[in-house]
Amino acid sequence: MLLTIEKLIYGGDGLARMPPDDRGRGKAAFIPFVLAGEKVEASLTEEKPGFARAKAEAVIEASPHRMQPHCPYFARCGGCHYQHASYAHQLEIKTDILRENLRRIAKLELKNEIEVHPSPPWNYRNRSRLQIRTQPEFAAGYFKLASHEVLPVEQCPISSPLINRGVATLWQIGRAGKTPEGLREAEFFANANDTQLLVELSCAPEVPPSSLRNWAEALRTALPEIIGIVAFRDATPRDKATLSSETLFGTDYLTYQTQRPAYRVSAGSFFQTNRHLTDALISIVTQESSGDLALDLYAGVGLFSTALACNFRHIVSVESSHRALPDLQYNLPPKGEAVKATTEQYLAPYGDKVHSDKTRVGKIASGKQKPDLIVVDPPRSGLGERLARSLANVAAARLTYVSCDPATLARDLVPLLAAGYRVEQAHVIDLFPQTYHLESVLKLLR
Repeated sequence: MLLTIEKLIYGGDGLARMPPDDRGRGKAAFIPFVLAGEKVEASLTEEKPGFARAKAEAVIEASPHRMQPHCPYFARCGGCHYQHASYAHQLEIKTDILRENLRRIAKLELKNEIEVHPSPPWNYRNRSRLQIRTQPEFAAGYFKLASHEVLPVEQCPISSPLINRGVATLWQIGRAGKTPEGLREAEFFANANDTQLLVELSCAPEVPPSSLRNWAEALRTALPEIIGIVAFRDATPRDKATLSSETLFGTDYLTYQTQRPAYRVSAGSFFQTNRHLTDALISIVTQESSGDLALDLYAGVGLFSTALACNFRHIVSVESSHRALPDLQYNLPPKGEAVKATTEQYLAPYGDKVHSDKTRVGKIASGKQKPDLIVVDPPRSGLGERLARSLANVAAARLTYVSCDPATLARDLVPLLAAGYRVEQAHVIDLFPQTYHLESVLKLLR
């Protein structure tokens, strides 16, 4: 079919309409690696009652923003989605997607312009995780697009130069037949100036410790910038926080220096992945705010808490991960207080109490000091309605929402706007060039 791309949507696909049928308007078709306004010859790859997925076989009329992809693996690897677009246009796409989600879901028309903070478009990642296979032959790489099949990758233009040296070293050792069977993942984490690496491994429980240590020694010898190698057995990225680990070499943490504080980040702890925009993100979130008390929810290792301590008399940082919590406690200054709890647990006193007759009696008196500022940086799933309402009940004068998903951000804004908050500033911080991932910061005032 010949299809015209109407717009790009969050997730990287282009939206087109299939020809109308006897039931009326044609269903939506989602097509990757296209741009708005393009006409493409497409073939269906999946058809559902309400939508279809398609593949662009040929671009009949190209967008003026289309360009040659930089990476030889693009469109086969699932890591990047926008390399066929100029970087300036990528920023326009993300800004339009944020604005459209706020308009459609939150019914919010921004009065102020969205401020865009670009990144160097290549070699920006300070953390990259590669899948490893030893049979039928060695391979290290990323998952193929929409698949759990490994695509062998020997370079990654969005990863830092030192990480790319790490990838090359993996292949060097792998081709020599020295990689133990059962080693599943190797994740490289580089420090701020790209001079040190912390390596996190995920492996099967049955991998002999001696063969794993021998492999780690070979990796460290070939790449002396490695300061630590830590192994997690039977791990996936989402459950590392609950697993025991073994340090095979060196330290189990990296010191990440920013313009102001330095952060200890242990293996298994989350840290922002764009090595060029970390300071900009910290500044955007924490600047122009001061007072007695700031509350940092989903605090992680204290990326924002530590900076907030410059302008607030007291910081309360809430984090549930037992891996991140020791880093948070280490990174916080004396005026900071680390609380081990989920955000739901911490905000429970601000929820709506319901009697057995289901009558709402309003917020519970918590006995806690009202914060002057709340910073919330939830996972991709966002807050959810109940937690967003609890957050509104805290009634802080200022609320800064750091989001990595525009749809859940817009959904969470609905009860916050209803509670009297208004958006004072909106930012797109492009932490993930060449991908559809969209980091935004909204500053709300009540």
